Amino acid sequence: MRKKTTRSVFAAACAALAVTAAACGTTSENSGTAQPQDPRQNCGGPDGKYTIGMSQANLAEPYRVRMDEDIRKAAGEVPQFEEVQFSDASKDNAKQVSDVEAFLTKQVDLLMISPNEAAPLTDVVRKAYNSGTPVVLLDRKVDGDAFTTYIGADNVAIGRQAGEYFKNTVLPQGGKIVEIRGLSGSTPAAERHQGFEEGIAGSKIEIVGEADGEWERSVGQEKMDALLKSHPDVQAVFSQNDPMAEGAYLAAEAAGRAEQLKFVGIDGLPIEAGGIKAVEQGRLQATNLYPTGGAEAVEAAKQILVDCQPPEKQQTLPSELITKENAGEVYARLNQG
Repeated sequence: MRKKTTRSVFAAACAALAVTAAACGTTSENSGTAQPQDPRQNCGGPDGKYTIGMSQANLAEPYRVRMDEDIRKAAGEVPQFEEVQFSDASKDNAKQVSDVEAFLTKQVDLLMISPNEAAPLTDVVRKAYNSGTPVVLLDRKVDGDAFTTYIGADNVAIGRQAGEYFKNTVLPQGGKIVEIRGLSGSTPAAERHQGFEEGIAGSKIEIVGEADGEWERSVGQEKMDALLKSHPDVQAVFSQNDPMAEGAYLAAEAAGRAEQLKFVGIDGLPIEAGGIKAVEQGRLQATNLYPTGGAEAVEAAKQILVDCQPPEKQQTLPSELITKENAGEVYARLNQG
């Protein structure tokens, strides 16, 4: 389907004029600003067949595995989506840039991407967008506005929700906590921290230690082990995702402290190894739902390619606090259908 697009026609015209590659669009594609793009220009309608490229930041996080599964499942229900090609950057910014370049070379009809870190991926995402390829950003952002639509929950609001839970329920009298953050260059890490500080504002809760757990359980465990040694009087842990919270729990368990501490995470994956079950089983005090957005990303792709309707520039997914009281109900609800 891609061969029929405006971009390809433009490229062919350039070849006929025998001008240089630089003059054939690479200058505008690589410029530092977003070029105007009408998402409807890529629409081939319901009779078309389309290929989508999905560039994943890593598959070490269960959340990202589930995101890809949600995309695969939702795309399977759209007859026009002939193929979704997945790539795994394995937390390597350079590899993810290469993955996106490969998708552009293949002339996929639409690019989905969850960037590993914002700054290193901004140029290649802008290049894709400026070349005429619709870009759906998932979960994590890039700098600027060179994308078609961003889909994700409000990370500041989720961090605030977690902070208010600490203030009102976990440590209403105040206390000492440690925070295990996600990868420092990824936008959710900064936004969740900002929201959390807003949530505990006005309380006597003190963040006595912080560490970058890189969104992974094994790293979270390692960092929590060090934090426990530096801050033996800590009372609770705020982790920016559930796997790192589980890693922190394991470190506390090894130190004989697990029963004394409270652990709160983010994600709430509705799978056996996810945060909701960890809440039900008592390892986590609570988690905060962070939907993958996979189904919504496919719906946005359908809007652009099949329905000829431009999606909203920002699509904010809902969140909710999950405690032992509602974990069973939320788990069942999220697995319906």
